[in-house]
Amino acid sequence: MRTTIFKIYFLLFTGFVFSQTGHVMQGVGAVNMSMGGAATAQPIDFNGAILWNPASLTAFKSKEFSFSIGAFFSSPELSSSLPAGAMFAGSPEVKGTTLDARGTSPMPAAAMIWAKEESKHVFALSAFGISGFGVKFPQETNLPIDNLGNPNPNWNPNNSNPINFPQQARGFGLLESDYMLLQVSLSYAYKFSDKFSIGIQPNIDYATLQLAPNPVSPPSLTKGYPTTNKASAIGYGAQVGMFYDSGKMLKLGMSYKTKQSFKAFDFTQKYIDGTDAPNVEYTMNYPAILSFGLGLSGKKIDVAVDYRTVFYENTEGFKEKGWNTNASVKGFGWQNMTIISAGLQYQLTHKMPVRLGYTYSSNAIKDELAFFSVSAPGVINNAAQIGLGYKFNDKWTLDAVYHQGFRGDGVKGELLNPMMVSASNPYGAITGSSVSYNMETSLVQFSLLYTFGK
Repeated sequence: MRTTIFKIYFLLFTGFVFSQTGHVMQGVGAVNMSMGGAATAQPIDFNGAILWNPASLTAFKSKEFSFSIGAFFSSPELSSSLPAGAMFAGSPEVKGTTLDARGTSPMPAAAMIWAKEESKHVFALSAFGISGFGVKFPQETNLPIDNLGNPNPNWNPNNSNPINFPQQARGFGLLESDYMLLQVSLSYAYKFSDKFSIGIQPNIDYATLQLAPNPVSPPSLTKGYPTTNKASAIGYGAQVGMFYDSGKMLKLGMSYKTKQSFKAFDFTQKYIDGTDAPNVEYTMNYPAILSFGLGLSGKKIDVAVDYRTVFYENTEGFKEKGWNTNASVKGFGWQNMTIISAGLQYQLTHKMPVRLGYTYSSNAIKDELAFFSVSAPGVINNAAQIGLGYKFNDKWTLDAVYHQGFRGDGVKGELLNPMMVSASNPYGAITGSSVSYNMETSLVQFSLLYTFGK
């Protein structure tokens, strides 16, 4: 029954969700996204407060409901190469690039807050998609041989991506992933004084993961790596925070989101020929996040700056790296991330604010381990946002944001082969080879806010 309820929430509120900062969403809703995700000490809207510091919910004085919907588009590019002679004697250098074919995805979110002017207690309930990744890199069709094993006279080795060669040719073939995480939270904040508040927030999480092929499964010597079904897992965690409002210009905030601990994904699998493969389990938790925030407020201007650390290095599924003895992958091997979010809001009129935001993220993926994360290329370092709001009346407010994640250098490493692992080559790197990926993203999102009462 509990799993069924989470599936309903998941279908209604998350759809397909993808992130910019590793696999962590940088913000939620049009207002928080337009501020670059900064909200730990500057609660411009209660969605951002729920996501980044529940203590700051005491800044709100009314009962409100918010619903957000948006369209998200990402365009990863996956490239790889093999040196001359690597495929067979006399073979030329082989290189190519594959473009993602996934397309546009919806991004919803919903939340409600219960607050009163005279009360020291504030409650909120939310259902946010807080994490996700997904790609669809088609299988390479420009191959050196045809289906019968005959040489292909039309083969162009300068436009042939070896990592997407069919599995029979030691590639991945179609490379596809789909990961999403829904977090349902009950937030509580208590105002000790006019200046200081604390908050606590238990979380229940629901995640799904599907992989093709599945690198965490042992391969068959004749059939290769299997493809998984869409497996699900329930997780639990919490968040605590502190918020200081000087009552003049300065605001300070700090929050800690614990690791969200999940049960293992239990994959049922099939090989590429359609036959059943043995089940396999894999645990992938959501990392702990420590946030510090600074807010400055004037008559018409609000400024927010957040600094975060995402602790991938202590998170199951991400801290492990390398190969198991059965040629399955241990984990992504990601390193901790630093995220800097900054936003500015200017009140053009009492009904119309305009917002600008910027987000910087360090790379979680090490170059030497780039091969292990080709299905999760979260490599956006710089993103910018612009947003606008309009308050129709005391009841209804509409906000909008446009986000652009810029294509940077991405990451670049070597192709890896578990059969080549040795003491001097712990990951099985193929000398002279390369694998790299980068991406850009865009998002248009709208949030509708309804305020109850007067």
